[in-house]
Amino acid sequence: MPSRRKFISNSLLIPAFLSVGDFFTATDSRKNFRIGACDWSLGKSSNPEAFPIAKEIGLNGLMVNMGTAANNLHLRKPELQQQYLQISKETGVKISSIAIGELNQVPYKSDPRTEEWVWDSVVTAKNLGAPVILLAFFSKNDLRNDPAGKEEVIRRLKKVAPHAEKNGIILGIESYLDAAEHMEIINRVGSSAIKVYYDFRNTADAGFDPVAEFRKLGKDMVCELHMKENGFLLGEGTVDWKEVAVMLEELDYIGDGWMQIEWAKPEKADLIESYKHNLNYLKNFYQR
Repeated sequence: MPSRRKFISNSLLIPAFLSVGDFFTATDSRKNFRIGACDWSLGKSSNPEAFPIAKEIGLNGLMVNMGTAANNLHLRKPELQQQYLQISKETGVKISSIAIGELNQVPYKSDPRTEEWVWDSVVTAKNLGAPVILLAFFSKNDLRNDPAGKEEVIRRLKKVAPHAEKNGIILGIESYLDAAEHMEIINRVGSSAIKVYYDFRNTADAGFDPVAEFRKLGKDMVCELHMKENGFLLGEGTVDWKEVAVMLEELDYIGDGWMQIEWAKPEKADLIESYKHNLNYLKNFYQR
């Protein structure tokens, strides 16, 4: 993982008049990513009120959370789905993907309720026009050093994968596992509907080089990206985002065409201004 000191040192070698975008030429072949944010990181988890906030920031879309056990993952309700589709149309902010964050507290690796949640999320995603579902494997759902948990996840994914394939939906595993362990799960499930939801910050926090791990996975195994720095603005933490951008370009990666900003705000900073900064920072790399 690149240190913050190294990142700052490298940055000082760049002439002051150059922007991040000047790392690429005016005629480069950069992919034109759409940039969204996770609704929970805007303080409106599984809440349509996130859409006007996203519009104010200037985001292209939102990753929306399915809900909690307390509201029975309420995004499964057709009437709420219609509300989401309507506010998306009104604001021009697309529903880019969905997430089941509640799996962190109600583990997919052990709780029987979660099989129905994941199955239903496929229909929800299709109804909302969102091609990717994030399955969260942190906290109580962490798969590290849990071979029994991994076996059960593989068993459950084998059951739901044909359902996802039929509906054209990708189930993205987001976890602290390394590339080899992710590939083991994907290969054993044996379905094109199972991929990795990649978070560069999480990979670094797990003790791995986020760029090297992405390369090991390869572009076809990653469905979508989280861009975050946990308490720092993008560009002010320890992830070398220039190196990330160069690597994605070298691999010709596009995934589903989306990247999501998540948790990239200093503790006392203004949310709107922080996310405007993060959006403009990423635009320099990923939008022509």
